[in-house]
Amino acid sequence: MKRANRETPSWPALALAAAAGAAAGIFVFGNFISEGKKLRRLVTAPYAIGDEAFVRSISHLLGPPLLEGNRVTHLCNGSQTFPAMLAAIEAAERTICFENFIFWTGRVAGQFAEALAARARAGVRVHMLQDAIGCDCRDGAEVRLLRSAGVELEIFRFTHLTRINERTHRKIMVIDGKHGFIGGTGIGDVWDGRGNQPDQWRDSHFHLEGPAVAQMQQAFLDNWMMSRGAVLHGDDYFPKIDPAGGQMCQVFKSAEDEGSDSTRLVYLLSIAAARKSIRIANAYFIPDPLFLSALIEARSRGVAVEIIVPGPLINQPLVRSVSRSLWEPLLASGIRIFEFQPTNFHCKYFIADDCWCSVGSTNLDGRSLIFNEECNLNVLDGDFAREMSGVFESDKRQSFEITLEELRRRPLSQRVVGVLGRLVRNQL
Repeated sequence: MKRANRETPSWPALALAAAAGAAAGIFVFGNFISEGKKLRRLVTAPYAIGDEAFVRSISHLLGPPLLEGNRVTHLCNGSQTFPAMLAAIEAAERTICFENFIFWTGRVAGQFAEALAARARAGVRVHMLQDAIGCDCRDGAEVRLLRSAGVELEIFRFTHLTRINERTHRKIMVIDGKHGFIGGTGIGDVWDGRGNQPDQWRDSHFHLEGPAVAQMQQAFLDNWMMSRGAVLHGDDYFPKIDPAGGQMCQVFKSAEDEGSDSTRLVYLLSIAAARKSIRIANAYFIPDPLFLSALIEARSRGVAVEIIVPGPLINQPLVRSVSRSLWEPLLASGIRIFEFQPTNFHCKYFIADDCWCSVGSTNLDGRSLIFNEECNLNVLDGDFAREMSGVFESDKRQSFEITLEELRRRPLSQRVVGVLGRLVRNQL
């Protein structure tokens, strides 16, 4: 019997296969591998939070400086956030700049679409930058209403083959260049409530007034110029802003494009400079090894560390399993961890030494710290920090403390899922 001849691939087929392989490589590299800076060594600080050296360091390392003369108002849950934002939209006289992640069709999205459309029809210049992944109505009634009313609406990186893994997770809105809103709240019905029922997510948002609003406007324009190819400027966007209060504030952004490690740097520097207490409330807590080491080192020098994360009602169960797989060394060091019980916990706030806070859109996971476009507000003010500490204590009272023994009793299936899930932790 003659041996069959193996068919030799033709040159066109080889070329096609090579092109497909190259395209696959570009897709993977462009979407899942970051070329950005990466802090690899533990940060130490010979000064405390609030010292002049801390203020100078944070200001120069991040770029936008800490500015005096601001006022920040905490908005607890959608029951306070949505009325405040809608009232600000209705009162807008010149401009509205809105960068957003979640825009889910429903009653709340309809309210915002109608409010923004009404101001656009009234002659207010409305600019909206909406993430593609976070919007389920790109061709829906809400988006059609916005476009028909004259809202300048851009969908963030929807058609970029090598950037579909990058998302704008920022949640910032600036009214007339003078009022800023920032936090974790998305435009969806699940946020509409008091955060105390299973179907009403717990979250926090913040209203900023004062000179630091201009930094929030710049953060918006960073992605607007990239998406729209146009710059917005002048008094309508950057008016003269008088002092509104006594708080020192800073708005900073992070983006994979810039290759920066801004958000990680803020947290690591804050942890290193903390002398008394660190309180972390975060929706998706999957810290990297350096972050874990920083927390354990802080605890070893006597800093009280407490963390609140979602409980069983989390919207991404895999995140909970992966997060729990990292807790044993934290709990063994004396760090206390609490799981929020009434509903999905979507907050993102950080408090240190009852004088320093960082709030905004950033989760403590690989996706936020590596790939997402994020924006946070830093506040150096004792009164505000003590107010947020009260919020933390309220959230803690509605949480269940996880002990080391409790953690070790978790089901084997959850242990396995957690360990395997760590293989894709940067995508969670």
